[in-house]
Amino acid sequence: MSEQYDLLVVGGGINGAGIARDAAGRGLSVLLVEQGDLASATSSSSTKLIHGGLRYLEHYEFRLVREALQEREVLLAAAPHIIWPLTFVLPHHQGLRPKWMLRAGLFLYDHLAKRKRLPASRAVSFRGTPEGAPIKPVFTSGFAYADCWVDDARLVVLNALDAQSRGAIIETQTRCEALSRQNGQWQATITSSKNGPRTITARAIVNAAGPWVTGMVKQAGLGAKAAGLRLVKGSHIVVPRIHPHDHCYIFQNQDGRIAFAIPYQRNYTLIGTTDIPYDGDPAQVAISEDEITYLLELVNGYLATPVKRKDVVWDYSGVRPLYDDKNSSASAVTRDYVFDLDRGDTGELAPILSIYGGKITTYRRLAEHALQKLAPCLGNQTGDWTAQATLPGGDIPSGDFDAFLANCTAKLPWLDKVILQRWARCYGTRLFAMLGAAQGVSDLGPEIAPGLYEIELRFLMKTEWACCADDVLWRRTKLGLGMKQADIDAVTNWFNDIDASRKVAQ
Repeated sequence: MSEQYDLLVVGGGINGAGIARDAAGRGLSVLLVEQGDLASATSSSSTKLIHGGLRYLEHYEFRLVREALQEREVLLAAAPHIIWPLTFVLPHHQGLRPKWMLRAGLFLYDHLAKRKRLPASRAVSFRGTPEGAPIKPVFTSGFAYADCWVDDARLVVLNALDAQSRGAIIETQTRCEALSRQNGQWQATITSSKNGPRTITARAIVNAAGPWVTGMVKQAGLGAKAAGLRLVKGSHIVVPRIHPHDHCYIFQNQDGRIAFAIPYQRNYTLIGTTDIPYDGDPAQVAISEDEITYLLELVNGYLATPVKRKDVVWDYSGVRPLYDDKNSSASAVTRDYVFDLDRGDTGELAPILSIYGGKITTYRRLAEHALQKLAPCLGNQTGDWTAQATLPGGDIPSGDFDAFLANCTAKLPWLDKVILQRWARCYGTRLFAMLGAAQGVSDLGPEIAPGLYEIELRFLMKTEWACCADDVLWRRTKLGLGMKQADIDAVTNWFNDIDASRKVAQ
């Protein structure tokens, strides 16, 4: 007899993890399958911002911006360890958008939704100020406003963790190979890299496969009904830190686009993003030299000390699975989410809900709306609940991260302050579960790579589905940036040794 679930979620990005969490919290039995690692595609390739999307106002997407602005407050309260306020500095460029337009846009941005934690926008002068230090003297003034930073991959993992704590089953390295409607429910063949294929049944499917969403629609036998998908590549580069303060810059470009320059991982600046139509394999997406040149030329139009090609220490690219609204410009294609609900030609109550588009900022609302759409089919009328719930590790008193960090420092005086701050940011209150009974550095196990002890690797493997070095170094910790190849190899070998020990034990 096959396993039976109320809901099968295909895709372990932010939308899939958010929906699995919401559904499990409503008492539904949920299975989420992800073909790779959690957040291994689009959701770890974002600009890592929780923001309303100031530039979307130019495209009249007021509903999307308002919803996103509202979500900033909700998510700040839910996960103050991985989400925090960030000041954005917008220089006024004489040849581009006039000041009145910028001021009007920021006025709307300030007032489309209530603000409790973030300040209003303000005019700034660059003469003799820290904000003006890295900028060419020709730029004398601009504006500052507030949005938020987020560790995108960790946000996905925390949603999956919360889903699991509420009864959902999360399976990574597991593909959905086939789907078919049978007797008013779905039959799915799923294949795990460890355990091979098996068949499960589900009352409903959520297709949150991101760039592979139309492939799943075709797999379900609904190819002729597939909604339009527009794949847009967004690429980022990372360079050594371009300024000492903790503000972000938002630079306008002659083509109407903007780019961000964001403080990143203590010693670096993250620059992005591009918007390029993409028609290749989403799993093989990579930055081009033209994109690197574009980003460098854009930011160098503003910086007093230019960033050079040799300064680029890392890059990454992702594919945004947007709903095709037939806009001729990739930059202007809507970032709003669109649902495609199919309940079958014969009236069977076996729905499949496919998701197109969406922003990481609005994932929680998207999940709510998805469960509202499915409620008539699943018969579950439990109310919305996630707006008031913290994510794992986010139960920090009053959401005051600085006070929490100070408390951690007092309790763990033996721990290196840089490592402690990173752990507090990554794990929040869960860091004490990771440390267990550890009373000193000797209790952390071997230091497998600089700043990465065995106790953390085992915690990530046991509780966060980490299976290999990439899962740890580039998604859950970002420690791969700046790490020597020998250190990366040491982490890889650690996982290989664990796998070998498991095979011997079996």
